Parts: sequence; C-alpha cells; structure tokens
Amino acid sequence: MLILDTDVVTLQQAGDPTIAHHLEQTPETEEISVTIVTRIEVLRGRFDYLLKASNPEQFLKAQRLLVRSEEELAKMPTLLLDEEALAIFATLQQTKGVKSIGRADLLIASIALAKDATVATRNVKHFSKVPRLRIANWRD
Repeated sequence: MLILDTDVVTLQQAGDPTIAHHLEQTPETEEISVTIVTRIEVLRGRFDYLLKASNPEQFLKAQRLLVRSEEELAKMPTLLLDEEALAIFATLQQTKGVKSIGRADLLIASIALAKDATVATRNVKHFSKVPRLRIANWRD
C-alpha cells in the first residue's frame, strides 16, 4: 500500500509532471490511498482560499478548485485513524527526535506504520526521523 502525503496530493492536483510520472510508474497492484489528515489539510486549504477571496473571479476559481479537490480525493481510499495508529502516535510523540516533525506528519506516519504502508512524499527529511517507516522520495 502506498500513502500519498499532502505535498504529493497537492502537486498531483496541480498537474505536476514529476508526480504524474511517479504515479504512472506505480504498479497497478499497488493500492494508492491518502489519510484523513491529508484530506483535512487539502480541503482546509481550499476552504481558506474560498473564504479569503475578494472578488467574483477569485470566489469562482476557489470554488472550482474546492470541488475538483473533493472529486480527486474521492477517487482514493481514505485511511482513518484507528486504535493501532493512535497507539503508535502516542509512542512516537515520546520518541526523542521524532516528536519535532509536526503533528500532521506524525499522524500520517502513524497510520502508515499501522497499515504497513509506504509514504510517498517530497518531505523525506521529516519522515526519515520515524523509525521503521518506509518512504518513497517523489522529489525527483
């Protein structure tokens, strides 16, 4: 199982060719998913953009982007927090050098560890601090 990090999903939705290439190279048998955390981060950004719009064109553009993001996210399974992921999260929060990576990334890593999944990200630096986490670097 491959979990797309928020940075990858954002670039995918923007049509980034590097992300498109990585997705094309992913075996068809590999399940591609996102976490509830990524859904929240992507949609929160879209909601904020819409609420900050200052003219009709910006409102309509923001609304189109929000609807498109919702449609794209609906195409992938969303992995939720469960008891195992939350237990891992609690442990990681107490692990020296790991708790500094940020709550959202830590939650994503916890879900990935609970599901024995690989995180596809361009943010390898943060995720590499998490013990036993498999990371796919989608920067290049």
